[in-house]
Amino acid sequence: MDGDAGRRWLIVAAERAGLLSADRGARPDPVAGRGRLPRVATRTLGTSTGSVRAARDFTLATLHQWNVAERSDDIAIVVSELLTNALRHAPQDPGGGTGPGRPIQLGLLQPGPYVLCAVADPGTAAPVPQTPRFLAETGRGLHIICALSDRWGYTALNDTGKVVWATFTSGPAAPWLAR
Repeated sequence: MDGDAGRRWLIVAAERAGLLSADRGARPDPVAGRGRLPRVATRTLGTSTGSVRAARDFTLATLHQWNVAERSDDIAIVVSELLTNALRHAPQDPGGGTGPGRPIQLGLLQPGPYVLCAVADPGTAAPVPQTPRFLAETGRGLHIICALSDRWGYTALNDTGKVVWATFTSGPAAPWLAR
């Protein structure tokens, strides 16, 4: 993963989430004999509402390929919410795309029994949970992300936007992943 500058945003998110050490190596897997490199899958997404379904389908297919079924539905819902928030809040250019030269990207990373899902967008505003009105159709996304994931957060990417991420574990949570 070190040589792939196009995935730097995902590496930054994984470091912030505590899934990679400062030297960009995966944290030790607590299950003996599972010494494998992290699995990585990324996808650049469009700005249409169909992108949410495509991201969810990509996530489920990737998790199926990785044999991660235990929390795949939760992860797919969180990916949908992350992408919906990016589409709703990322700056739009006059041509209908996302802001200054940075597309919306989805990344999945599996170092051992943990899965990180991350969405990078050109927006710079920090995600803040809202208190939705009783009948409002919006404003619950971050609450859903918080309820379904083990941990979530965001990381600013200098002047190019931010990445919002969520982590999931299929085994006992490591102490460095505790909320």
